[in-house]
Amino acid sequence: MVLPGQPALSEFRTERLFAEAKSVAPGLLGVYAEFVHIAYLATRDALSASQLGTLQALLVYGPTLPQKNPRGTKRIVVPRPGTISPWSSKATDIALICGLQGLERLERGTVYSLEGSLSEAEVAAVDALLHDRMTQVVFGSDQELISLFAHHPANSFNRFPVRAEGREALVRANRELGLALADDEIDYLVKAFAELGRDPSDVELMMFAQANSEHCRHKIFKADWLIDGVPQEHSLFAMIQNTYETTPEHVLSAYSDNAAVMEGNLAARFFAEPSSAEYVSVEEPTHVLMKVETHNHPTAISPYPGASTGSGGEIRDEGATGRGAKPKAGLTGFSVSNLRIPGFEQPWEATGVGKPERIVSALDIMLEGPLGGAGFNNEFGRPNILGYMRSLEVAFPHV
Repeated sequence: MVLPGQPALSEFRTERLFAEAKSVAPGLLGVYAEFVHIAYLATRDALSASQLGTLQALLVYGPTLPQKNPRGTKRIVVPRPGTISPWSSKATDIALICGLQGLERLERGTVYSLEGSLSEAEVAAVDALLHDRMTQVVFGSDQELISLFAHHPANSFNRFPVRAEGREALVRANRELGLALADDEIDYLVKAFAELGRDPSDVELMMFAQANSEHCRHKIFKADWLIDGVPQEHSLFAMIQNTYETTPEHVLSAYSDNAAVMEGNLAARFFAEPSSAEYVSVEEPTHVLMKVETHNHPTAISPYPGASTGSGGEIRDEGATGRGAKPKAGLTGFSVSNLRIPGFEQPWEATGVGKPERIVSALDIMLEGPLGGAGFNNEFGRPNILGYMRSLEVAFPHV
């Protein structure tokens, strides 16, 4: 069941999108976006007329914006088939709590109407601006939306013949699966599976690559450092930890749990006393927790959700420290290369070192990332009260 929604973009964001799209599709005359909701029902008549009214009422939300009659080429941006968006998880739970038991899943997309005579190449160029290729796809018709709810049998895993081919089997797996394993990690796995007496599966290799990735392990932070050819006593991470090692006073926990805790003060807390079930004021130590979540690679690939889930990781780890802390406030920080703002380029930005095609520009990160980080914080009730940004780009000779 496809149910139309409210306009998806404010006038400002619509104008901004139109300007960007016009630059790649000169034939574009206008753009309009509105949400579309796709309800997957257990059976065709799973919802009564009353329940359908409840569902339609639930789907009226957000700011009231002027609606228009969609005209032109229709492009529907939705989550990738086989995935479930965070919006879907929350919306489906809300619908079920409201008694819509015949609803199996509720998903949301955005319908863009592109006015004008556009070639296939121009439509493809605009599509690239409309969606995040890592997490979304673009459909051209409502009929394609059913693929969002398709069920597929699980694929059987494959094994790589390390015992028969040795190291070369893992080199091939590294290339085919995009594992980004370093040479010493490949050597470690060859030795480990030789001792186990069996070949690794693609599932095991993928899990190892993620758990041992730069994102999780911060291997670069722990690398040896040479400055002007002179080996340094500490790695970068050891330098960071050195502060705590030399002055550990008033620190209750550091580098041993999901977050660090320092001594706080006595404070009055108001809660129900278990034995009497009456609310009373209780004075007790209230310590301060601090958590930093790095989300460099996800934010470089897709700034808004990358920074957003970085804030989510902080909230997760704060709640999992000790017996559980209460998230209170957050900050977001961004260290990027030169911005090169169109029409405002600076003299020191004249030459650059470039970037991999798979990541976005520093300017894109700064336009979308802060909104993602602040949005997740604020939506959770953990206000984003502070932030910083720095830009730096250095070209080293002979590198």
